[in-house]
Amino acid sequence: MNDLAPMREQVYSDPRPKEHFDRFHTRARTREPDWVYEVVRTLTSLYAWTFLRARSIGAGNVPGSGNVILAPNHFSFMDHFLIGCFIRRKVRFMAKSQLFKRPMQFVFSHGGVFPVRRGARDEETFVTAELILDRGGAVAMYCEGGRSRTGKVSEQAKRGIGRLALESGAPVVPIAIHGSSRVRNWKRLQFPRVTVQYGEAIRWERVAEPTREQQQAVADEILLEIRRLYAELDEHGRQGVRRRLRAERGAGNAPVTA
Repeated sequence: MNDLAPMREQVYSDPRPKEHFDRFHTRARTREPDWVYEVVRTLTSLYAWTFLRARSIGAGNVPGSGNVILAPNHFSFMDHFLIGCFIRRKVRFMAKSQLFKRPMQFVFSHGGVFPVRRGARDEETFVTAELILDRGGAVAMYCEGGRSRTGKVSEQAKRGIGRLALESGAPVVPIAIHGSSRVRNWKRLQFPRVTVQYGEAIRWERVAEPTREQQQAVADEILLEIRRLYAELDEHGRQGVRRRLRAERGAGNAPVTA
């Protein structure tokens, strides 16, 4: 889409060794996000509500307690904050390891973020995520891996989220973030209208060692639901989706809150 502001080139590898990131994983596994999370959440929420006119649909689909995996599409650096500003729970995010540099690594680590080394088989990321889920936490993970550079939801899921869902047994809430592909157009003084729709939770039986095929099948199912939610927002808009959900609730067919 040629009306999107350009993105920096992707960097798929981090030359720093695994041991460099051990301290960030240790903190994420043993400590909860502190005051930094609340400060960042407040500032980014005010920006989202005001400049991006961000509103949510179905935020009540996110369980108020207990483990849960939040699975949004990924267009913008703001996606992390957009999914968290409509729910009370503290969301734990994975972030590419290249971001863990001074001074921002202080903000990330104190805000409960943990690194993933892209381009490497990073088992530490799964250990951290599963420990957080075992404690009843909320972890966000993108089906598509990195950000979409086209402004469209990917047609191919990365199997990592399928692995996490099966190994943890945690419910997965698919999330469609509509409009955030244009967030980076702020330099042109263009601010999109963003809608975040939380789908109904999906859960699979826990599998200790899922095969690659099982992981991919679950990841594909999650992405399919994200694409369905996004397509409906794209076609009918925020108000159209809300009208449909109200009609279904009135008929007693849907528990979703909008």
